[in-house]
This record gives sequence, structure tokens and C-alpha cells, in this order.
Amino acid sequence: MVALTQDVHLDIRGLGKSFGATRALDDVSVEVRSGSVHSFVGENGAGKSTLGKIVAGVFPPDQGQLVLRGTPVSFHSPRAALERGIALVAQEVALVPQLTVAQNVFLGVEPQRGGFIDRGRLLEQTERLAQDAGFDLRPNALVGRLSIAEQQQVEILRALGRDAELIVLDEPSAALSAKEVEHLHEIVRGLARRGHTVILVSHFLNEVLELADTVTVLRDGKVVQTNPAASETEASLIAAMLGRAAGRAYPDKRPPAPGTAVVLSVSDVHAPGVAGVSLEVRAGEIVGLAGLVGAGRTELARAIYGAAPATSAGMAAGVTTLPGSPSGSLRAGVAMIPESRKDDGLLLQRPVRENVSLTTLPIFDRLGFVRRGMEAEEVGSALTKVSGTPRLEAPASALSGGNQQKLMFARALLAKPNVLIADEPTRGVDVGAKRDLYRLLVEIAAQGVGVLLISNEIEEILGLSHRVVVMRLGSVTAEFEGAEMTEENILAAAFGTAPAAAA
Repeated sequence: MVALTQDVHLDIRGLGKSFGATRALDDVSVEVRSGSVHSFVGENGAGKSTLGKIVAGVFPPDQGQLVLRGTPVSFHSPRAALERGIALVAQEVALVPQLTVAQNVFLGVEPQRGGFIDRGRLLEQTERLAQDAGFDLRPNALVGRLSIAEQQQVEILRALGRDAELIVLDEPSAALSAKEVEHLHEIVRGLARRGHTVILVSHFLNEVLELADTVTVLRDGKVVQTNPAASETEASLIAAMLGRAAGRAYPDKRPPAPGTAVVLSVSDVHAPGVAGVSLEVRAGEIVGLAGLVGAGRTELARAIYGAAPATSAGMAAGVTTLPGSPSGSLRAGVAMIPESRKDDGLLLQRPVRENVSLTTLPIFDRLGFVRRGMEAEEVGSALTKVSGTPRLEAPASALSGGNQQKLMFARALLAKPNVLIADEPTRGVDVGAKRDLYRLLVEIAAQGVGVLLISNEIEEILGLSHRVVVMRLGSVTAEFEGAEMTEENILAAAFGTAPAAAA
């Protein structure tokens, strides 16, 4: 742990920031000490990412001051912050996929010889940086062919190549597998050991407690507390974030009645990444689909929904054969919440109203025109069911991650489905929003909807599911129910280290 006598690397004094009528930060003051890992935590919309981006020059503050090693500074761009030794590694990497690792690392500051880029020195410097950081990256590898974890490493190398002393990591593990997260943690510890200061913005509290020396909790744009991480627990951080005790993480399960009708049945599905999968989901049942990253879960979900080409011995929702398209699936009573709300789900610059009604516009059609009054009424009703009350004409981009995810649930409910496929429905949302989404999933199932739930969090699968199906290498390897639903059994099946149960 960092010693309290260390120098203050960055003194944040009275920062304020508004986006329109939304007050994102209100008189925020924090000291970040040199060579430490300092974490900002809070619910979505609490201001933690905004604070990190102000430090890195993405946003200018409306008021207040940053003092860097005793000198007041003002950044109007990330480049200006980088020139003073501060770099941002964002959740969504900003690299040029067509360029190599070396070209991305030194983009704009390439070593020169005679007015031309010295490619030998470029590769040599990148190789040296990667070795010093402990990264297994080939300088000539195309960035577009790397995994998200490897692309994050390229971002970190780019920061180190520009002599960054303070690195802001904004939700770095949100899209990583368990093994990649473990490697990321080693990287963060290594950065601190070598004297770099790290600001970690994360909604994974176990990650925060494992890595951070100091934790600052924000709520509604204000600092609630700053304490040594060693004095905190997940429960104490949640209480500070919410302003109350968290209560139960998962609502009580409501098992479907015996003999309940099957609402989704797929047999011998073949698709890219899927090799002959069969499964059933009954009305009112939540079936968890578990497995390692790359096991084929998302590919199966997309194949069932018609978003990817597939062949099957039989695909049915109730008695209706599923057509091979999302629109046909919606007509058949199958709705889907995709893995990435930003890439596949929302039109972020369009209003909330349009995002919720996007897949059900035909029900509002009259002579080729949308009946706006009916649309607004139905959208408002769907939003009320998911406990979301944003302004209908506000852009989706203005909402927090948790409220954006609730738009996806409202859209699904508007379709009145018999089957809901939920692929990573709580990814990138805070602990409070997770509890809201857990409640929604249980309530949706209690209304007779069959739910196919995909999650990388085994605890989430166990906390919500009535039955768990495990995939490995594109196939179903095991199925667990009742007392057999344990973390050990699921992991063993996912890694292929246990005999398959009856599937």
C-alpha cells in the first residue's frame, strides 16, 4: 500500500462541470498521491468518468482547478494533458485498426531519420517498451486483429511511450474475460511499482479493493468520502454509493409451475461459432447460458434471433417456426437485448422515444405515418415498467449506462415477447442499476416470459437462473439444475475438466 507521506501528484480543487441542465460534478476536491492507485467509484451518473476525463483533458471544467505537482494547470485537449504527463486509457479504445502496434504507439511522434520515419528505431523502441511493461505484443501486428485486452495494452504503451506519469484507466476491465482481467491487474500493479500514478475508474468493487490504495466515492456529482482501500469493504462502498444499505443482491426466484409450456425450443443449431446446439426454455423460466469467452453463447443467441445465418433441425417459439431475421423473430414473439448497447442496440444521438419504439414502429403506423401521441403513450408506459423516467425527447447519449440499458428493456417489453434473449444485460452498469435490472428480469419471467440469460458473471447466472446450460467450443457440454447449480460444476464444464451432465 502507498505511504501517506508520499507527495501529492494531482490536487483536484473544487471542480464543477455541467452538461446542459445536468450537473455532473459539484465542488469536487480530491488529492491523488504519487505512485499510488487511486480509484473513483460511484453509480452510473455519479460523475466518476467525467472526473477522470477532466483530469485527462477530454472535458474542460466549468469551475475549479487542477494542480499538478504543485503547479496549476489547464487542459483543453487530451494532447495538452499528455504533454504534461497525463494519459487516458478509455473503455472504448481509440486506435487506428489498419496500423500496426508500433505505428499506433508512436503515432505523431515517430522517430525520424533524414525527414523520414525510421522504421528500425520505431520497431526497436516499441519492442523495448513492451518488454519493460511485460506485454507480449508484436510491434508489426495489426491492431485491428488484436483482442480488446491487447488493444488496451497498446493504449498503455502509447501512454508510456510519451512519458506519461499519471494514467487514467476508465472501466478497463468491462469487456475482458476473467483471465484478461487477471493480466490487467498485474499490469496495474506493475505500473505502480515502477512509480506511475494510476487513477482507476471502475464499477467492479472487488477489482477496486484488490488494486487501489485509496478510494473516492462519488454520488450525484459530489465527493461522499475518500478513504484508504484497506479500510473499506464492498458493503461499505455500496452503502456510500447508494446512501443506504444495499440489501439483497438478487430478488427471490419464482420457479415456473410444473408442466409449463415450452416457449423456445431449438434443435441441432449450426451457425458460425455454434456446432449442433439444442435447448429449451419454458414459460416463466430463466435459463442461464454460461461458458468462457468465445464458447459460442452470443453466436447462438444471434442465430436464434435471426441476426446471424444458421441452419437447424428445428427452431420454434411455441408452435411458430422462427424465420431467419430479427423482424421475423419479433413477430414470432422473440425479443433480444444485445451484448453491446452502443454497437448493436441504441441510436445514441436519437431521442429516447425513438430508441424505445424502434423495433415496434408498425404498431404505431397509420397510412404510412407514425401516430406520435400513441407512440409517446406506449413508450412512456414501457419506461414506467422499467423504473426509468427520462425525458422522451432527450438523446439516449445523455443517459447514464444503467438508464441506457433500461431503454433496451423498455424496447423489449414494448414488443410483448414470449421469449427474451438477454445477452450480458448488466454489462457496464453500476451496482444500483444492476439490482434494478435483476428485478426486471425476475418480474418479466414471472409474467410468463421465457428468458435466455447470457452472462460472464457466474454469480449472476446462479443468482437469477432456474437452470444453467454450459457451452464450450460452440457446443453444449452440461446442464445443471437445483443443487447441481454450483460455481465449481459450471467452471469445470466450461473448462472441459468434468464429465458432461445430461444436456
